[in-house]
Amino acid sequence: MTETVRQLPTRMVKKVWGRTSLPEPFAAPADTQIGEIWFEPPPELPQLLVKYLFTSEKLSVQVHPSDANALPGEDGKEECWLVLDAEPGAQLAIGFKEAVSPAQIEAAARDGSIEELLTWHDVAPGDVYFLPAGTVHAIGPGLALVEVQQNSDTTFRLYDYGRPRELHLERALAVADGSPYASEHAGTLDERGQTLIDAAYFRVERIEGGPNAQVMAVYAGPLLALPLSGVVSAQNGSAQAKAGECLYAPSISALDFGAAGVTLLTRPA
Repeated sequence: MTETVRQLPTRMVKKVWGRTSLPEPFAAPADTQIGEIWFEPPPELPQLLVKYLFTSEKLSVQVHPSDANALPGEDGKEECWLVLDAEPGAQLAIGFKEAVSPAQIEAAARDGSIEELLTWHDVAPGDVYFLPAGTVHAIGPGLALVEVQQNSDTTFRLYDYGRPRELHLERALAVADGSPYASEHAGTLDERGQTLIDAAYFRVERIEGGPNAQVMAVYAGPLLALPLSGVVSAQNGSAQAKAGECLYAPSISALDFGAAGVTLLTRPA
């Protein structure tokens, strides 16, 4: 395995709730609704997935298991979102307005009223949300997000607005947390400062320009660097990334931030 700085391959993922027109620097293929752009996890960090999300419709009401309650063949998933752009009135549904039982969740999922049980958060660019596994959630239309997550595709849908896709009520009810969303999991870039997320499975930093001594120490091992503006390069000039791209590096010392603007850094916890 070669421990070199390199740009990660990307994958465009079609979604029924995606967009045919994407914000710069992205471009969707003609007449194709792109909802996600993934950066393929490198073999050195297979447990992390970073991606962009673009929505024109609501995503399903869904939930993910934790590593502790995942069954064989399933993978736990905690995740976080950074809102990059939000149309007027854009919202995220995260957690319930008040504590609910599995029976209440099931009844509301079956009759479609589960949206009314959820807390819909008005969002703006710069908002940050951490979602522990088990948090029932949905993403509304008119949003562009960066998502950092455990590398898992285990999703249990509770409600999907009548779309012809499979629901997973039994497993969803088994892992769903019926509590309101904890306020400490939400914030803004100004409130959170440099360290946006420091969770059980990953951490995320937002830096402007070059890293300080604290960041250098925290990212002494393998990491992903996602420029939101400017350019981040390998010290030896072998690779670089600009907005819309992502670098793997064996250590932050292997990176040159001389042309960087705003960069997200992430690594496993």
